[in-house]
Amino acid sequence: MDGGGGVQSAPRSEVAFLRKVLIVAGVGAGAFVLWLVRDVILLAIAAVVIATLLVAASEPFQRYARLPRRWALLLSGTLILLALAGMALLVGAELREQVHELVDRLPDAARTIEERLGFPLIGDLPDASSVRELVSGDLASWMLSYGTTLLGGLSGIVLIAITGAFLAGDPSEYVRGAVKLFPKAQQARVEGALADCGRALRLWLIAQLVAMAIVGLLIGVGAWAVGLPGPLALGLFAALAEFVPVIGPIVGAVPALLLALTQGLGPFAWTLGLFLAVQQLESNVITPILEKRMVSLPPALLVLSVAAFGALFGIMGVIVAAPLTVVCFVLVKKLYVRETLGEATEVPGERR
Repeated sequence: MDGGGGVQSAPRSEVAFLRKVLIVAGVGAGAFVLWLVRDVILLAIAAVVIATLLVAASEPFQRYARLPRRWALLLSGTLILLALAGMALLVGAELREQVHELVDRLPDAARTIEERLGFPLIGDLPDASSVRELVSGDLASWMLSYGTTLLGGLSGIVLIAITGAFLAGDPSEYVRGAVKLFPKAQQARVEGALADCGRALRLWLIAQLVAMAIVGLLIGVGAWAVGLPGPLALGLFAALAEFVPVIGPIVGAVPALLLALTQGLGPFAWTLGLFLAVQQLESNVITPILEKRMVSLPPALLVLSVAAFGALFGIMGVIVAAPLTVVCFVLVKKLYVRETLGEATEVPGERR
């Protein structure tokens, strides 16, 4: 009897071992495929951010004007495009002149720093005339050299915008599709977690846009008060850089500091003080006020996320690090900390 049982147990153990091997191989193959399409995944995340912006902008029209969802989305998207076009028309000429001035001064500023430090700081800089050629609109020769990169960037932006519009049109359809990938016993749980992720991402995006606008305004006014050239361009650059946590504010200060250094130590000290004061105000006043109603993320987590996603995916990973962190933060707190470990924890974006 024992011998017969041993003969029967051997095939069962082999089948169980083979099943484990196939599962591990399947997981490995899936991870490899995901890595191959990582750029597409990052574009999808950026599209989700665009969709979140469109949905948030359309809600007032749905709530107060009683417009259907699709008409509200169309109206909000049109207004956003008109606002961007109007801003470009109103400040385009002035901004171009300021950017030209920045382009003329930045190489000299960098060389001044190199001379004072006594060693090359950032290597060979592009000629100001070539950069001015790009800004002024004479793109023919530049596109011949960098046409592939330019085409890839433009196609990526168009793809993100179109995908974001489709996602905003009917997000529930895509949520239901994602939920069906899980076992029926887990579908309600996953659907609730995804809904919390959507609300948390919307709250984070609103807070981020408000912070960007305030920082850009303060930097622009401060640069004008200090007497730096191109205060509008410096303010816009600082506002855009603010979207990337941790690294963005540092990058946003570089052009202004370089320009200030060419004017002497006094303007440099005032400019440095301006950026330090604005960042302290943003960190200690603006962000805490916004986080009371929005999404609060641990600062150390953001730092590590930017470093990790940047190392894995490059510059695109750095750009989408914050929204990715928001989504991962919500999923871990809800699905793992609360529902798996049974610990009481507050989940960002959860309906109270």
